[in-house]
Amino acid sequence: MKTLDDYIRTIPDFPEPGVMFRDITTVFQDADGLKLAIDTMQDLVKDLDFDVIVGAESRGFIYGAALAYNLHKPLILVRKKGKLPWKRISVEYDLEYGSSTLEMHEDAIKPGQKALIVDDLLATGGTAKAMAELVEKLGGKTVGMLFMIELAGLHGREHLKDYEVYSALIYEGK
Repeated sequence: MKTLDDYIRTIPDFPEPGVMFRDITTVFQDADGLKLAIDTMQDLVKDLDFDVIVGAESRGFIYGAALAYNLHKPLILVRKKGKLPWKRISVEYDLEYGSSTLEMHEDAIKPGQKALIVDDLLATGGTAKAMAELVEKLGGKTVGMLFMIELAGLHGREHLKDYEVYSALIYEGK
């Protein structure tokens, strides 16, 4: 029986020397791999009480949509600046080489709602923390963060110490 790690393609020295890139497109290309990924992620949060799933553009949309469907929960989309068509709130956050902005519709979260943030990768934690800020700006509470892969060598979990963090796969390197 294959493990989740068996569905991940590792590409050495991409995008730069010394980096082991974890390619998840191979998970999506295999029906059994995708089912295993969703089932594994869902099992990690089976005892967590939350009202909505907040998915990060773009691969967080894939995992988030599958989980929202399975769990019969609303899916809230967080997008890059300028991609949402209606009134929105935004937060700027730092990246390894610069900054970026994430946005959410201003009516996406109701005060008091408990949110589960879902994304494909936990690296430095900047995107996830920015998503939590958006949830909290609207009066919601982030009760958990769920990732397909965590790169432990980038210490993202340390930056998210105020949140419950769940990862389907943890790789020790960068």
